[in-house]
Amino acid sequence: MSTDVLVIGSGAREHALAWKLRQSPRVGDLYVAPGNPGTAEVGRNLPLDPFNFDAVAILVREHSVGLVVVGPEGPLSSGLADHLAALNVPVFGPAKAAAQIEASKSFAKRLMAKAQIPTAASAVFAEYEAAAAYVRAAGAPPVIKADGLASGKGVTVAKDTDEALQALRMAMLEGTFGDSGKTIVIEERLYGREVSAHVFADGRRALPIPYACDDKAVCDGGKGPNTGGMGAYSPPSFVDKSLHETIWRQVVEPALLRLELEGAPYRGALYPGLMITDAGPRVVEFNCRFGDPETQVILPRLMSDLFEPLWGCATSDLSGVSLQWSESPCVGVVIAAQGYPGPYRQGDVIDGLDEIDDGVLVFQAGTARDAKGKLVTAGGRVITVVAMGPTLEVARSRVYQNVERIRFTGMHFRRDIGLEED
Repeated sequence: MSTDVLVIGSGAREHALAWKLRQSPRVGDLYVAPGNPGTAEVGRNLPLDPFNFDAVAILVREHSVGLVVVGPEGPLSSGLADHLAALNVPVFGPAKAAAQIEASKSFAKRLMAKAQIPTAASAVFAEYEAAAAYVRAAGAPPVIKADGLASGKGVTVAKDTDEALQALRMAMLEGTFGDSGKTIVIEERLYGREVSAHVFADGRRALPIPYACDDKAVCDGGKGPNTGGMGAYSPPSFVDKSLHETIWRQVVEPALLRLELEGAPYRGALYPGLMITDAGPRVVEFNCRFGDPETQVILPRLMSDLFEPLWGCATSDLSGVSLQWSESPCVGVVIAAQGYPGPYRQGDVIDGLDEIDDGVLVFQAGTARDAKGKLVTAGGRVITVVAMGPTLEVARSRVYQNVERIRFTGMHFRRDIGLEED
């Protein structure tokens, strides 16, 4: 018996989720709301504002949807899962109380302190002068983080005190991140290698998902401002069995237990972003959903049915779920519009998608159809190109050969995704 599924979102992450779900024999009709031109090729797009919860509920009822998969953090932190759960609709994604682990960095810090999860030393401020005084007194330039959601752009890893103070002014005085920046978390800077550690969680149990590394800075070598992510690869060679067991014991299990004790059992994809320091793993942040662009390089490695773990999380029972993953490395490169991560061009015709090699995947995000039906740019991060290979080097070569075939005015991308493994 098949289940009709609705995926909420419009990015490359949601395109990847829909692409993988479409392969499941357990999925009947597949809807994506609002979706993009890429998701329209694997399912049916439905025009919908994900923050209009009543409209979502009406759509679910009208289309007899049996599972809702929420991609972005915004609707989750606003309570979409709660709204649908009250209507007895199975939802993959945490309730509002549990989603605060991403929506509020100060909440996450308090939870980590209670659970004794290793993380950077930090302080929270709601007044600019107090925050500025703390920065000036710090012995080394800190990391400045907007407390709330900022689409991956609310973090400044300051090179010096002046840059840290500028980040404070932008967030707290100039309102760059709106209400999300009214409260600021100031952290000590951690040094090491970053890794994304996703898990499926059903409230009590958890299943590991392969590790991935993403590159957030807009330019090669980690230079330039942070973005939502310019590329990713999986798996990183430096995460061995011993490190995985440490992460599980020190981060994953205590986080899930603490959330349960707080009355907010976690159901969905929990994604701790970690820094692997000389002293061991340290949590940089928690996320209440799949990463983007990590999802685009993780799901192609999934050899088993994606519907199974999503349904298991939504129904609080992962006990019978077994996952199989390919050992082949996967690399994804994001192609961005001119100006991104600042104000960016839109409406440029995208050429070259018909030249992509078989087996190479293209997940769309900031795209649309113009009046003539041509595919055009419509967002900052436009497309993620993904390739697998027997080695990371082969996967990198394949992905960049195909990235070069895509063309639109002002496009830019990093040329060093996965290169840190060499």
